[in-house]
Formats: sequence, C-alpha cells, structure tokens
Amino acid sequence: MKLPIAIVVALLVCSANNQIQVKHLFANQSVIVWHNPHFAGILRKTALPIGFYSGGDWKAHCQVVKSSVPAAEKFESCEDAVFWDHIGGGALLKRLVVVSCDPGRRSWNTVMGPLRDPEPRGGLWLYTPSDSDSEVPSLPQPIIFTGYPDGHDFHPLGLEITPSQDGGSSSLFVVNHARQRSYIEQFLLNPSNTTVATWVRTITSEYLVAPNGIAITSPTSFYVSNDHLMTRRLPAPLGSVLPILETVLGLPTSWISHFTLLESPHGQPTFVADHSFAALGIAFANGIALSPDGRTLAVSSSSMMQVHLYDRDPTTNTLTFANTVHVPFAPDNLSFDDKGTLFAAGHPHFPSVIAIAKGHAGAVAPSWVVSISRRADAQSGAAQDLKEYDIHAPISASAKVPAVSSHVVETVFQSNGSMFGTSTTGLRDSKSGVHYIVGLYDQGMLVCKP
Repeated sequence: MKLPIAIVVALLVCSANNQIQVKHLFANQSVIVWHNPHFAGILRKTALPIGFYSGGDWKAHCQVVKSSVPAAEKFESCEDAVFWDHIGGGALLKRLVVVSCDPGRRSWNTVMGPLRDPEPRGGLWLYTPSDSDSEVPSLPQPIIFTGYPDGHDFHPLGLEITPSQDGGSSSLFVVNHARQRSYIEQFLLNPSNTTVATWVRTITSEYLVAPNGIAITSPTSFYVSNDHLMTRRLPAPLGSVLPILETVLGLPTSWISHFTLLESPHGQPTFVADHSFAALGIAFANGIALSPDGRTLAVSSSSMMQVHLYDRDPTTNTLTFANTVHVPFAPDNLSFDDKGTLFAAGHPHFPSVIAIAKGHAGAVAPSWVVSISRRADAQSGAAQDLKEYDIHAPISASAKVPAVSSHVVETVFQSNGSMFGTSTTGLRDSKSGVHYIVGLYDQGMLVCKP
C-alpha cells in the first residue's frame, strides 16, 4: 500500500534537519518509479547525437543566431518564442519572431530555483527572418519598453501575441515571475515601430499561482497554465521540498484557467474578471497552444512526459478532454503551425537541467523537438505502424515511449546539448519550412532551414 502523500511530505521535511537536496530524491529512483513511472523516463540519460535535424544535415542547415548588443542585454536563456504575423488585406505580409529571455535565470527561477537575486531584468527580443536565399542570418534586436513602471521586475516566461491587422497594434501578453509574486504583463506592439513595446497593465489574480504558458483566445482573453500548486515562494523548508515532490511524484495538482479582461463601467482601469477553471487535475501543466482553427488546446504535462489534447468550444471556451500523446522527454512549450501540426520541445534528461540550474561547471543538457500530427486513420492504425514510428531519428521516440492510435510523433531535432541544449520551444513556419528553437539555459536561438 502506498503511503499517503502527507506522510511522505512530513517524513521528508523532518529528515536530516530539513537539509533536503534534489539529488537525494533523484538518487532513489525506485521511489519515483513506484509512484510515477513516467518521470523515471527522464532520469535515465540517453546517448543522443551531437545534432540531428529532420530537414537535412544539421551542420549545413542549422545555425545559432546571437545578438551583437551590449552584454547587459544578452540574447540567452530564452524560454518561449512566438510568431508575430503582420496581415494586410487578409494576406500574410510578414512574419517576425518574438522571444522571451532572462539571462538572470541562474539566479532567479521560481519554477526550479534558485530564488537568489531577482535584480537582473529579463527582456523581450525581436527576430526578423532573413531572405530564404541569404546565407547570413539577421540579428535579433532587443525590444524597448515604454511606460513600464519603475522598480517593477521583469522575468518573462510564456508569451503570446495577436496578429497585426492592416497596420494596427497587437496585444502581447507575457508571464512575469517577479520577486513579490507572478503576474501577466500586457503590452502593445505596432508594425510601425517593431522594437518598442508600450506597457498597458499588470494583471494580477489569486488564480495566478504559478503561471507558465499563455494561449490567446481574443485580444482581451486567454488561457493560462499554472504549473504548480505548491511553489518555491513558500516559506522554508516547504518551498524547497513541496514543489519537488509535486513534480517527481506527478501529482495532478496544476490546472488551466481562462481569463477575460473587462472595462470598468465607472471609467476605472481595466481589471481581470470572469475567471474560470478550464481544465483541472494535470501534473505539471507547462506549455499550452491553441490550434489555428481554435478548436483544439494542447497542454504539456512535464511530469508525465505527455501532451494532453482538449476539444474547445470557441463560443464558451469550454474544454473537453480528447487525447493524450506520449513524448520522449519532459515537454515544455508547444506550438501549432499554420497546417495544424503540433510541435513540442522539452528535456530528455531532467537531472542535467538541474545541474545547469545549480551552476555545475561544464554541465550541458540535451534537447529534443518533435512534431505531433493526427493519423490519417486515427481510429484504427495498424499495430505494426504503431510499433515502427519515428524511424529516421538516431534515437527514435519509439524506443522511449509507446505510440497512440490517434497521433504520430516524429523527431524534428535532437542534440546531446553540446550543439544546442535545454530546448523549451520549437516553432515551424509552414510558409518557409524554417524551424526556430530556443533553450532555457543556452545562448541565442537555433534556426534550421530545410
């Protein structure tokens, strides 16, 4: 019989005078397998290649783009990236990439720790893709804030932006893990001055416990994932113990909320209203993404090495669980391309990520990005096909996780971390076929052209 979680927590909190280290829990993998066999899959290190790209030789097709701006504004430790589309007359005119980065992540990380120094500020960056025939990539540019409150921290995580229609401004929402608590910041970006973001408001709510990913449903509404119920902001020793237990035991204590911003009828500033719980009972709900037709919401479950798919009612924003897809890593952020193919990036070996977060010299962590597409015959699917999927990758996803009859998983990119590590987001521009990948603790952004 399994011990009640409360007893396990009490034993751990009381042990060794509360001097608990992550490695102690990871070392006893049998305990983790006993309660959460899924998480054990990312405790075993896999011999991934230096690099693999499904679009061709990675040495010829992939390049890390970095910035040339002063060191104070480093383009590194980037967590999320999204496309910013400029639409005119109903047609796509331009597609840029907005990236959230935080060079101070090794000193301030409210998800993994530490919470040592919140002073260095993160930032947003804009990348303008170079022409398809150009061999020289363009350089990312920092986005300057106007109107941002003095003394207000900025440690960005997930973000999402609405398209610009006929030269109009776009609404940009960004998760901000500031020192006091976590918020969502709203900005406006305009195509006439692409590297300037005008601050609109800071959104607060008791339901923003540990916000992580954002999926916009309208210019004034969005879904947001809360990755933990118990966070590192809790007083010691609880803050260093309970979030770890919640993660490795795969406790289904995180959720998806939906928020709508309403104008005050009395002329006061806009406030958050009409909150609803969209999905409950998820283990480590991380990245989220809404399909192009608005009818499917994808949610990462990092602890379970799974991506959950929900059917969405666009008129009510109600979610109904539909499918679960297994992936060979702890999935982080998700993205859909224009054709409805889902892309997931994540961490194949969690202890390596922890080693980087703890500042171990020379530590690197691997990357893995996959595509997830619906099978042509989702209801049946031959048994042989289910066994032999992802056959072109050096390390097949089929060697790590079982297939499902509804969707097929294919590797887009792999690296042992020496070429590009700690992948968190993988984007694909279906117009050009170019992939964009960012890493939680790596420098720059990987751009792979087919």
